[in-house]
Amino acid sequence: MGKKPSDDPRELVRKWTKSGKVKKKCCRSKPRCGKCPVLALKKAKKKIAKAA
Repeated sequence: MGKKPSDDPRELVRKWTKSGKVKKKCCRSKPRCGKCPVLALKKAKKKIAKAA
């Protein structure tokens, strides 16, 4: 019996951070890099909204 997918976007971003897809902190040196946690959170919210 596996875990059911969560409705919490922060949990999804934490999983991406552990796998190395997202950085721990926003560097703010570029407008927004590809591994930015701020953008990852927006992306996760969009993904969960689409799935619901």
